[in-house]
Amino acid sequence: MNEFQTWVTPLNNIVTETTLTGWKIEYEHFDCNSDTLACLLYTLFQENWHQVGLGHIEQGSVLELEFHEAPKKCVLYDGYLTIIANDWHFHLCIEENFGGPNSETPIELRQQRLINKGAFYRRLNPEGTPKTWGIQLWNGAGEQAMTIFLPNPYVEDENLLPEGKANFTKLELYHELRDIYVLGKKSIPFDKNPLKCPYIAVCTSGRCYPSRNWQPIFEALKSALTKAKLNIDVRTSGCLEVCQLGPVVYHSVDRTWYTRVKPEVAEIIVNEHLVQGNKVTQHIYPPDSV
Repeated sequence: MNEFQTWVTPLNNIVTETTLTGWKIEYEHFDCNSDTLACLLYTLFQENWHQVGLGHIEQGSVLELEFHEAPKKCVLYDGYLTIIANDWHFHLCIEENFGGPNSETPIELRQQRLINKGAFYRRLNPEGTPKTWGIQLWNGAGEQAMTIFLPNPYVEDENLLPEGKANFTKLELYHELRDIYVLGKKSIPFDKNPLKCPYIAVCTSGRCYPSRNWQPIFEALKSALTKAKLNIDVRTSGCLEVCQLGPVVYHSVDRTWYTRVKPEVAEIIVNEHLVQGNKVTQHIYPPDSV
């Protein structure tokens, strides 16, 4: 495992594209390793959700989403960061996606899905004046995966401000993040990956009939963790990819799936696996993963 780095090494890679309308897009690329990207995305979507938007831009189509309240959930599972807002959610592959407990994702597809290039951008009008600011992410296939819209000094409540009334204090977030992730002038404000907090999840998917009885397992895990005085979050989850073998429990630290978990088994998982480090082999999936 690579040691967490609190300083980025600038790539010094600036690319400028000229559009057919005479506008230019200036991209300043930054290192997209998983720890760095996790810190940036956590800062954006957990700490500054009220300032940013996200979406996708293609010729003839623009999708824009914004947060009206703090995200309900921010979790990393099998390489995908999932952010759940009040009315929508998204998944973004920022680490290798193995494809569940059976590692079903082909290596080539893992490489294509993974975000491997990112850049802070400015869109400049034909006179050379920056008019929009944001962050662009690309996947391993070279496709634009997500555009993150940063505060715009020329816009307030979706309306353009009158000429000469721009609020340039709205660029503070852009400059702060650029200093950290592009220029390397400031350290990353974390001492570890903020998305790697240990958790144990219980599948609540309605597709698996046994998993519909997830509540007793959830409560048993919480109770056992409290008794053991372990600081591990207990979460609910969508499908954990072991359908029909529920209730299913997943431990994030070592990517362990447990099947057919009952409340008494949940307590054993906490006491033997999480406390002592010994996996409960009778319930591990797949069975040959021990």
